[in-house]
Amino acid sequence: MIRERERHVASGLVVLPLLFLLSLAVIWYFVLAIDSHEAWQVIASLFLLAAACIAWMGFFSVNPNEGRVLQLFGSYQGTVRDAGLRYANPFFTKKRISLRVRNFESGKLKVNDQGGNPIEIAAIVVWKVVDTAEAVFHVDDYQQFLKVQTEAAIRNLASQYAYDNLEDNTQSLRSHPAETNAQLRNEVQARLEKAGIEVIEARISHLAYAPEIAGAMLQRQQATAVIAARQKIVDGAVGMVEMALEQLSRKKVVELDNERKAAMVSNLLVVLCGDRAAITPVVNTGTLYH
Repeated sequence: MIRERERHVASGLVVLPLLFLLSLAVIWYFVLAIDSHEAWQVIASLFLLAAACIAWMGFFSVNPNEGRVLQLFGSYQGTVRDAGLRYANPFFTKKRISLRVRNFESGKLKVNDQGGNPIEIAAIVVWKVVDTAEAVFHVDDYQQFLKVQTEAAIRNLASQYAYDNLEDNTQSLRSHPAETNAQLRNEVQARLEKAGIEVIEARISHLAYAPEIAGAMLQRQQATAVIAARQKIVDGAVGMVEMALEQLSRKKVVELDNERKAAMVSNLLVVLCGDRAAITPVVNTGTLYH
């Protein structure tokens, strides 16, 4: 496994005047060689002139938050991270790698959630390259690798959770965004570890039911919400009826037999659980029979 080795090379501002003076000397020697009419001097001056031209190819610039991966005939020689004008072996190839923080937003993916319901989901990944050698040598194209692996992680996350769950407290994509985003980041990071990429943040940016079931699932959510609300109302009404009967009995306001209690409970539940306000509620404390 190839890991990044930071390499410090000469400053180009120091080498530039020296190489300029050396090039002038070579050119002066070439002129003298031509005037001397000596074949060996002309050939030597031509070699020196060619070497001077090649030497000028050793200059390169490094921008802030950027790295240059150096290779010599396919062999990794290190990474230059020092910003500015630099000089290295002219035969080095110098691949530019950005170290800046970047965003990647996936397209809307149509996948099935844990319950098999088709949903649309998309995510944003904030990332940067931390190991230039792994990014260059371990994968063919680290940006394309990031895209494919991120989409794979999103599909896997969606299959582990339901879109929404109103029936119990289990985690879902909609109700627990912090937990699902944290799991998405960890999974994307694990997939991109070999590419020298650090995932700073990952979060779901779009989440919706697929169009073909969106209407049906909306009705289901509404029905579930109505049932939950009704359950709360009934629980509260039963408690109020129990409290009313208990206080009437304790304070001896009225003596109620089982028949009258049943009638009172029936009337109170109708008043308390009705979906419309009672205009003239009547609490019957008399007998139901003659």
